[in-house]
Amino acid sequence: MKYLQLLLLSLLVLVSSCCGAKKTIKSQSEPTKELAVVIEVPDVVETPKISELPQPPQETEMEETTLPLPPKPPKQIEESTFNHSRWNKLLQQFVSENGNVDYKKIRDDRFQLDIYIDILTHNMPTEEWSKNEKLAYWINAYNALTIDLIRRNYPLESIKDIKDPWDQRLWEFGDKWLNLNDIEHKILRKMDEPRIHFAIVCASESCPKLQNEAFTVDNLEAQLTNATKEFLVDTSKNELSQNNIKLSKIFKWFKKDFEQGGSLIDFLNQYSEVTISSSAKKSFKDYNWDLNE
Repeated sequence: MKYLQLLLLSLLVLVSSCCGAKKTIKSQSEPTKELAVVIEVPDVVETPKISELPQPPQETEMEETTLPLPPKPPKQIEESTFNHSRWNKLLQQFVSENGNVDYKKIRDDRFQLDIYIDILTHNMPTEEWSKNEKLAYWINAYNALTIDLIRRNYPLESIKDIKDPWDQRLWEFGDKWLNLNDIEHKILRKMDEPRIHFAIVCASESCPKLQNEAFTVDNLEAQLTNATKEFLVDTSKNELSQNNIKLSKIFKWFKKDFEQGGSLIDFLNQYSEVTISSSAKKSFKDYNWDLNE
């Protein structure tokens, strides 16, 4: 009986162990389930009051300051206001009443001449300029550039010591490099004013004297007439009488310019102190190319 009780007890333990094992195996075979965490969000989010919003920094009143304006670009001179006062000052400073030029001082004090030439090259005449404005401009330009040419090569005894002096393109006007021949023959002579030949100079003794004042539009007529009369009355350049005239070679080189309104004698009689006969004997004087200093 005792043995029977022990047997039954063993069977109960065995059955109990098997059931537990099955339960364990079943729980391990089931997939692991993910857990979702749900956070409850209220339906209405309370908006912060305006007073609670961060305020922008208050602008502080700055002291008003005045900044310097940038420099204005150089303004081109209008033709109605163009003047040659700087050139006039240079002429009075370095040119005598007789037309002699102090080239040494001009060479040593070149700043003002450089400025004037720069003004000329950046303010060329336009179609709106009057004939007299153009004449005054180019006459002054020719004389200033001639002095500049001498200054660049000084010291020297004659302008002819310079190689091709009238063909050197040293000055840029607009987009063109000009020489003295360009100004005289392609510009001034085409303006049909023969008296220009007594206003422009070639830095030589036999040339018309360099006036020690600038040519201006307001005084141009009187200045051209005066320069012509001074040239004719100068016996080192011309000797005039009723029946015999010894003329500067300028009248030979540019004969056609002086015969536009008649004969050469007709032109001379407009400005000569003596009346020259149309049958007067004519000859030409030697030309002195020594420097006019």
